[in-house]
Amino acid sequence: MTTPTLYLFCAAAPPIHYVAEAIENAQARGWTVCLGLTPTAATWMEDHLAGLEALTGHRVRSTYRMPEDTISWPAPDVICFAPITTNSLNAWALGLTPSWPVGVVVEAVGKGTPVVAMPCMNQALAAHPQVDRSVAVLREMGVAVLYGEGGWVPNPPGQGRPAEYPWHLAVDAADRFVPQL
Repeated sequence: MTTPTLYLFCAAAPPIHYVAEAIENAQARGWTVCLGLTPTAATWMEDHLAGLEALTGHRVRSTYRMPEDTISWPAPDVICFAPITTNSLNAWALGLTPSWPVGVVVEAVGKGTPVVAMPCMNQALAAHPQVDRSVAVLREMGVAVLYGEGGWVPNPPGQGRPAEYPWHLAVDAADRFVPQL
């Protein structure tokens, strides 16, 4: 039996500073984890990329590969985009591909790859009507969006709680797609 592969994609939101804990949690559950970051998230984590690569055993990716580059990651069994920002969430729901991770999940839905998304946004951003539309579109496409009760609940602006981001809920949702875990 092979170890299932989880692509963990992260956008630039404060919980990203705790991504190593999420990776370790997934690995303890039996996942091989490949970490992908939006370009801004990669900038935020620049000083930690070598450690994250050592932890996962795979190169951290944040950009589209060149045609001559070989694919270095195993195929995903599940993709989890957490934290996903308002920008990435809305782009994905609209079918836009402004960054490599968003492009991958847009394509993943078409391929039938299971995808989990857990936003991280404050109440002011969440109040924009496009957010609810985007969540509804993604759910209609079969994406497990962990938003609201049982997932991410937006906090008031300026009162973030990145250490409390419920990474375990995203990994729990990914686990449900792979019966042997």
